[in-house]
Amino acid sequence: MSPAAPRPSVLFVCVHNAGRSQMAAAFLTHLADDQVEVRSAGSAPADSVNPAAVAAMAEAGIDITAETPKILTTEAVQASDVVITMGCGDTCPVFPGKRYLDWQLDDPAGQGVDAVRPIRDEIEQRVRGLLAELGIPATA
Repeated sequence: MSPAAPRPSVLFVCVHNAGRSQMAAAFLTHLADDQVEVRSAGSAPADSVNPAAVAAMAEAGIDITAETPKILTTEAVQASDVVITMGCGDTCPVFPGKRYLDWQLDDPAGQGVDAVRPIRDEIEQRVRGLLAELGIPATA
């Protein structure tokens, strides 16, 4: 039996790590079925995950109630193959050899669940596209 190829690792970064990056990490975790190492962080993490993001993800059948915003660390960036920023601009450290993507998405902070649904759906489509680029079939 040949050794398994190392799993690619993806880091999602937004300012508060309370909405967009949490939803993206949850979708990738859900759709990749343990074939990708998933991290999320924020440059200025909030105290808790956005309740509208939690509600929108619950509608999609994904529970993120146990998630907590995490501070962005240099180590997290160095340990990731792909770094996807979502509105954090220049606060992300840049390292040679990493793949960086910037997803322009509306910020769900302060929005109700009706406003968060289209952001959630856009994130799901982008995550599915990322999986296709990585050559990993989505499991759902």
